[in-house]
Amino acid sequence: MKKFGYARVSTKEQNLSLQVDALLKEGCEKEDIFTEKVSGAKKARPVLERLRDKMRKGDVLIVWKLDRLGRSLKELIELVAYFNEKGIGFKSITDPVDTTSPHGQLIFNIFASLAQFERDVIRERTMAGLEAARARGRVGGRPKGLSQSAKDKAIVAESLYKQLDDEGNKKFSITEICEHIGISRPTLYSYLRHRGIEIGKKN
Repeated sequence: MKKFGYARVSTKEQNLSLQVDALLKEGCEKEDIFTEKVSGAKKARPVLERLRDKMRKGDVLIVWKLDRLGRSLKELIELVAYFNEKGIGFKSITDPVDTTSPHGQLIFNIFASLAQFERDVIRERTMAGLEAARARGRVGGRPKGLSQSAKDKAIVAESLYKQLDDEGNKKFSITEICEHIGISRPTLYSYLRHRGIEIGKKN
């Protein structure tokens, strides 16, 4: 079994020392601590990807805090589920999560349930919003050239695109919105433009 550490900060100005020191105290060797300076809002994290490829069954990944690993609860659950499937343990130093112990596994299962709850709430609010839009006849003007079904999806796309997390970052990535609605990226861009939102292809 080998202990690997992962530390991340959002900007170049922030210091990794606090996280690295905590990981060393947890038993990680210096050469097994992977550090990354990238915003949590960005999808690509090459250092984390290299770490995932390096770890093997029986290893343990340790982070200082849960938000250092996942951009969102959804992503965090997906990553830890991936580690579980590969037989890799996961531990957060400042949070009560340690999948190598029965108690920590229970906490993770609760998180997974909360993530599903969040998805259900989003779905329920989306459907309620669509019903309200239909009842009013139209919302903000009907997008020219779109069918009623496309109009509904455009409303959902706008709602998801505008949602922010507690740090003021986009709550959902373009990929996540496309997967949620079941559309392609070009179609999403078209819907958002019809709703009066211009978006760059790199967003």
